[in-house]
Amino acid sequence: MTPNRPAPLPLDLDYLRHVLVELLEIPSPSGRTDHVQQYVGERLAALGIPSTLTRRGALSAYLPGPRTTGADRAIVVHTDVIGGMVKRLKENGRLELQPIGTHSARFAEGAHVRVFTDHLDQVVTGQVLPLKASGHRYNDAVDSQGIGWELVEVRVDEPVDDIAGLRALGIDVGDFVALLPNPQVTPSGYVKSRHLDDKAGVAAVLTACKALVDAGVTPAVTAHLLITVTEEIGHGASHGLDPDVAEIVSVDAAVVAPGQQSREDAATLAMGDGVGPFDYHLTRNLAAIARENDVDLVRDVFDNYRSDVAAAVEAGAHARVALLGFGVDATHGHERTHLDGLRHLTQLLCLYLQSDLVFPEWDAEPAGELVNFPSLAVQPAQEDGPREGPIGLHDLT
Repeated sequence: MTPNRPAPLPLDLDYLRHVLVELLEIPSPSGRTDHVQQYVGERLAALGIPSTLTRRGALSAYLPGPRTTGADRAIVVHTDVIGGMVKRLKENGRLELQPIGTHSARFAEGAHVRVFTDHLDQVVTGQVLPLKASGHRYNDAVDSQGIGWELVEVRVDEPVDDIAGLRALGIDVGDFVALLPNPQVTPSGYVKSRHLDDKAGVAAVLTACKALVDAGVTPAVTAHLLITVTEEIGHGASHGLDPDVAEIVSVDAAVVAPGQQSREDAATLAMGDGVGPFDYHLTRNLAAIARENDVDLVRDVFDNYRSDVAAAVEAGAHARVALLGFGVDATHGHERTHLDGLRHLTQLLCLYLQSDLVFPEWDAEPAGELVNFPSLAVQPAQEDGPREGPIGLHDLT
């Protein structure tokens, strides 16, 4: 049976933009994500979508489909971002940092930060600076200094010049340090900010859910939403997924850089990443949905990349997996994307949520007879053109 291909839905792009900026303004380095999860939970509740919270802080919600039995699907995004942690109180009254997540000290230099102490009402601001920060003092050595976390420090915005002064502020080793995003939306539609990865993805998913709710559309298949909080440190969707989930689509930043096809103004379908290829059938199905509905979608492969679904598969998830993205220039650095790309991604999510599973009957159970496997709905081109429609294994011989 060929999956249903519904029409696009109206999108509330003002909502997308508003939610994105609000998400960006909430500090959420991996390990300190309670505030941002509360925000997302409230946004889901406003749409009439209840959610629950796991012990490890992941949010789980779902949009019910018409079937009460069979397999479901899941959309996974993450709210945690890269950041830092106080590694050492320095004798000069400054702070040495340990990075949270994988990112370069090159892009941390100059960042304004908030240091969260154990006193909830005590937040100390500061800025990340290279050890040789004054051109008038170090001259050309400012340019020749190397790059590394041991070569930067946080200058706190308080009159302290020793360890005792830092402790008097309530600062201690292990305090979280959030890099402030400074989000900007330009008149031409570019969104510039730290932490677009993956808060732009969260905004797109929430907007897609709103589109279905506003239109009164029931998903073809029950769709679970999993909002994780440890993707940047590799754990991601290692827990919290419903056992009935047969398809998992992660939504995350796509790499815009030389040698990549991803664009800021388009959605991206990742065919593989640093962990390996994504599911052959699910990726081609997503590409077909986009093609049939004029969604601007490009395919790409990422080298130094892993997402929530990698953690899910490594934890034993028995499901087809895929990755959809929004093009981001300078990922994990001074990031930039475009509202057009987020629009295309959001529309593709709406279409996917309205479509059936790739193999609704086969994937209703975790395993089946090999002879009954229906193979892919779209096959590579033959001499007489592309082969359309489901085929059996005997057609491949």
